[in-house]
Amino acid sequence: MSQRPPINPRRRFLKGAGLAAAGALAAPAIVKAQTPIKWRFQTYAGAALGEFVTKPIIDAINTAAAGALEIELYYADQIVPTGELFRALQNGVIDAVHSDDDSMAAPVDIAVFGGYFPMATKQIMDVPVLFNQYGLKEIWTEAYDEVGVKWLSAAGQDPCHFNTKKKITSLDDLSGLRLYTFPTAGRFLSQFGVVPVSIPYEDAEVAVQTGELDGMAWSGITEDYTVGWADVTDYFLLNNISGAWIGSFYVNPDAWGALTPELQALVMSCIEAGHFYRTQWYWGGEARLRASGEKLELTSIPAAEWKQVEDAAKVFWKEMSETSDRAARVVKIFEDYNAVLEKAGPPYGLG
Repeated sequence: MSQRPPINPRRRFLKGAGLAAAGALAAPAIVKAQTPIKWRFQTYAGAALGEFVTKPIIDAINTAAAGALEIELYYADQIVPTGELFRALQNGVIDAVHSDDDSMAAPVDIAVFGGYFPMATKQIMDVPVLFNQYGLKEIWTEAYDEVGVKWLSAAGQDPCHFNTKKKITSLDDLSGLRLYTFPTAGRFLSQFGVVPVSIPYEDAEVAVQTGELDGMAWSGITEDYTVGWADVTDYFLLNNISGAWIGSFYVNPDAWGALTPELQALVMSCIEAGHFYRTQWYWGGEARLRASGEKLELTSIPAAEWKQVEDAAKVFWKEMSETSDRAARVVKIFEDYNAVLEKAGPPYGLG
């Protein structure tokens, strides 16, 4: 990368050369714009969802960088399947990624906590608080530094509900349901009879129409309407297994190192602004579509019965905490934070 020529004080310059010489030397000092750095960026989201969760950030970076950095955005599975995103990022096939640790099969001991870790959060703002105030940022940085990928930033999105063809009003209704869901969420839900199905993101809607799937345990109601899933399912279960998706932005270290500090700061500023945009987009959408959406009938499982799921999550947390010292640190943070929420009371302690 070329560097700007040093700027000499005018008095010193004129002392060493006449005006004619100054005129002769001025022209070569004009530096043409360098060849832009180009990145290939893939998001976990399909095109309909990516329009809201990833594209605004990429557009903002491309505009603000003014040609110094040009990012080409690809949606779910367009370059590689989502489950291969980490390896493609590590190997430089892709320069940067927006995903969760769980879906992209990151080989880190904290991967299970990305996506939807059962009952870890109550709502979208919990995620930035956990990362910025409770120490998850340092843990994520530490884990990804060990495997040769640069972790940049995390944020929350929507809660994980069920949208299905079948009406769910009890835990028994979950038994046998073939649901498109996240790896760790599916592992947790299988104890209640759910059959997790792994297929490409863009195939999920058709899979419901053909009967391969009974629905999804993947998102909140905002996504259901945005991506078309509300058009092929009939019911939305108000109980959720997690209050917010935990997703991150990652970059290949060599690609990151090729940026000037100014460009790195620009990228981070656009990512953080994008986090705020998604927070209000999801938060408002969840309320509006539950209140006035006409495509999905809202159902619920009684709180006393749903407590079995909440109790099972505590057992699951303990199992995950025993997988590594770092995983234990994450679970302890979740425990401490949730204790604060419950002590604080509404609106923080709401289930």
